[in-house]
Amino acid sequence: MRVLGLDYGERRIGVALSDAFGWTAQGLEVIDRKIVKDEFARIADLVKQHEVESIVVGLPKNMNGTIGPSGEYCIAFADQLREMLTLPVQMWDERLTTVSAERALLEADVSRSKRKLVIDKMAAALLLQNYLDSKAK
Repeated sequence: MRVLGLDYGERRIGVALSDAFGWTAQGLEVIDRKIVKDEFARIADLVKQHEVESIVVGLPKNMNGTIGPSGEYCIAFADQLREMLTLPVQMWDERLTTVSAERALLEADVSRSKRKLVIDKMAAALLLQNYLDSKAK
């Protein structure tokens, strides 16, 4: 059962994919919304290509657990995906995934320009892995 993880952002969407067993998450790509005109069509292509059965969209909550404007955009995005793809779409708390990804890349001494290219994909992989781990328990 493959699961697609999406870290939805204003400019970019980080994409991660689980293995066939739903045990591990790997970064797949970054959809740059200024380059890709229809991000929904690209996601639909990925769903078909990888035989995805469900999607997890990161929900950026405030540190106190409330949902701000970014969270509202993510919820609307997830609702559109649900309608368009007729797949289960889950929301998953993504607090600090980008911070964790940034820290890991800094520790690996990845240059600023290279970090910018992979940070969203890595954040998507972290949120998807957290989701998969919670389902394994």
